[in-house]
Amino acid sequence: MENRGSQHHRERLILAFRDELGTILAGELGDPRIGLVTVSEIVMAPGGKAMRVYVQIVGTEEEVEQSLLGLNAAKGYIRHELAENLSLRQAPEISFHIDRSEEITGRIDELLHRVNKKKKK
Repeated sequence: MENRGSQHHRERLILAFRDELGTILAGELGDPRIGLVTVSEIVMAPGGKAMRVYVQIVGTEEEVEQSLLGLNAAKGYIRHELAENLSLRQAPEISFHIDRSEEITGRIDELLHRVNKKKKK
């Protein structure tokens, strides 16, 4: 179990990564495959050596896949920029994942709506 000080440091670091990633993804990447990408959540490994970045991507399923390919191709640049801009010796390994929570929430809402309709009949 982490002590309170290191947990607070970890939370601040995650917020800094989130802000910096948002800036990098908004305008510093020149890959035409990357569309409108928003960082929704960052999960950092206990040692701080790796992090999962969950992103929401606007577009069709093909555009989403192309954006994810573009993000994975730019990992090295993104890590370099994070380390430089946040004054880190080494940025953590990054893995990008599509955040499908909105789709799942929408599907759950739809199913609940159907159940409520059947109950009223």
